[in-house]
Amino acid sequence: MKWKKLGRLFVTDNIHPQLITHAANPVILYLKGNKFRVFYSGRDIDNRASISFFDMQLDGENFSIDYVHKQPILTPGRIGCFDDSGVSVSCILQVDDTLWLYYLGWNLGVTVPWRNSIGLAKSKDGIHFERVQLSPVLDRNYHDPFSISYPWVIKTSDIWHMWYGSNLSWGESQEEMAHLIKYASSTDGVNWNPSGEISVPFQSDSEYAISKPCVVREDGKYKMWYSYRGDAYRIGYAESPSEVDFNRLDNQVGISVSSSGWDSETIEYPCVFDHKGRRYMLYNGNRYGLSGIGLAIQDV
Repeated sequence: MKWKKLGRLFVTDNIHPQLITHAANPVILYLKGNKFRVFYSGRDIDNRASISFFDMQLDGENFSIDYVHKQPILTPGRIGCFDDSGVSVSCILQVDDTLWLYYLGWNLGVTVPWRNSIGLAKSKDGIHFERVQLSPVLDRNYHDPFSISYPWVIKTSDIWHMWYGSNLSWGESQEEMAHLIKYASSTDGVNWNPSGEISVPFQSDSEYAISKPCVVREDGKYKMWYSYRGDAYRIGYAESPSEVDFNRLDNQVGISVSSSGWDSETIEYPCVFDHKGRRYMLYNGNRYGLSGIGLAIQDV
C-alpha cells in the first residue's frame, strides 16, 4: 500500500480554555453524504486533555472544514476518579441509535507517571455525551497490572472485540515501560474479559511502545494500523486471520514522516476509514498532536 498526503487538516488554536493546544488521537464518524465528524483530544494550560470535534466535507482528494465545535464534549472526571487528570478519545461506534465513545482516562501517579484506564461515554446526538459510569469499563487487572491505554473496538455478531495498550512493566525511565497491544472480548461492550494475549509484539530491542490501534475487518482477516516507537513515533501495520497473533508488516505501511514541516519529526495515531471506494487515514505529526491532524488517501 502507498499513501498520498493531502495536507494538514486541522490545528487547535485556543478554541476554549480546555482546548488551548493539541488536536490528538483523531477518530472519524460518518454523518451523511460527504460529511464526517472528527473527534480529537485538546489540552488546557495544565496539559489536561478534553475531547471535542469538528465537521468536514470529503470528496476524493478535496476536503474542507465546515464546522468547529467551540466547547469540549467530554472533560476530566471528578477528583479521585480514574479520569480526573484528562480524557483522550480513542474509538467511536454507532450502536443502533446511540454513539459509544471509548476513551482513555488519565490518572497521574506518584511513583510512576500515570495509571490509565478505559472509560465509556454515550450520546444520542453526537454532541452531548454522558459517562456510562464513574468507574472504568476496563481497569488494571490480573493480566494488566501496571497501566492500560487507547482501545479500538469492533462489534461482530454478538461479540465485541477490543485491542488496547498495556504496560508490561515500569522502569526508571520511560523507555523501560514496555507498552504493547493486547486483546479483550465482551458480550455487551461494557464488561470486558482481557485475555492476557499480546496481539502485536516488539520487533527490536530499541522499541518500547506500541499503541493506539485502528482495526479493519476485511478479506477474511483483521488489518491493524498503530503507532510504534523507539527514538520517535512511526505508523506501523499488521495483519491476522484471528483477533490475536498479528504479523507485523511495517515495511508495507506506505507512509512516514515528511522531509520538512509539521509531520517531519514523528507520525502517529492513525485512524483509517473508507468513503466512496477510497481509503483514507487521519494521523498526527510532531509532538503528539500539537502540530495538528493530517489527512492522507491510499493510492490505487
